[in-house]
Amino acid sequence: MEVLGIDVGGSGIKGALVNSVTGEMLTKRFRIPTPESRKPKAMAEVVSQIVKHFDHKGPVGVGFPTVIKHGVCISPGNLHKKWLGCNVKELFTSYTGLPVTVINDADAAGYATMNYGLGKGKQGLVVMITIGTGLGSGVFLDGELIPNFELGQIPYKKYDKIELWAADSAKEREELTYKKWGKRFNKFLELVELIVCPDLIILGGGASKDFEEYRECIKIDTPVIPAGLQNHAGIIGAAAAALHQAPKD
Repeated sequence: MEVLGIDVGGSGIKGALVNSVTGEMLTKRFRIPTPESRKPKAMAEVVSQIVKHFDHKGPVGVGFPTVIKHGVCISPGNLHKKWLGCNVKELFTSYTGLPVTVINDADAAGYATMNYGLGKGKQGLVVMITIGTGLGSGVFLDGELIPNFELGQIPYKKYDKIELWAADSAKEREELTYKKWGKRFNKFLELVELIVCPDLIILGGGASKDFEEYRECIKIDTPVIPAGLQNHAGIIGAAAAALHQAPKD
């Protein structure tokens, strides 16, 4: 079935048509920069523009970069504070006129990887970490999603959340080398290993494609591998969730 998958990020909102059975992207990715205000109505308008671009009339799946519970934003994360308490599912449905499924973006990326990528068939506790503007995390037990594990929100030293210190955006902002940033990211993984004790960690997001640049910095005992789907995982996973009605709370 053809489904429109949309990945909402801090810097860009991307979409593509996806075969939700095979996970294959049927079109090229279409991207619109995230509005500077990062407010609900402005971002909903961009989602509507992406729907119109593909002239899509069917179900839409959206990966959203904050905690989503029953379609409602529980934390604004890196977005505008007006998102707090906003029913994202209803907002996007009203702007598109189509049935919309909304899940956390890291859950979407993990969902894609566990259903179509390197995580398929993996048992035990698998953690998907998406490295981008923030540090998203999707957690799966024997292939089943445990939603809204926001491990990037762990407080660290003077930072309200460790993603402010260890995400790819921190690397870019502070112009860090991969070696310096890799040590920070390893510290984050050490905390993940201590708190969750996973069997496998899969890395997604933009920085995952450069894994060889910082592989030597990863010192934890848990196996760490990059996801093959990389930047497309959020789109593919959101589309799959729209068809299969993956857990949204």
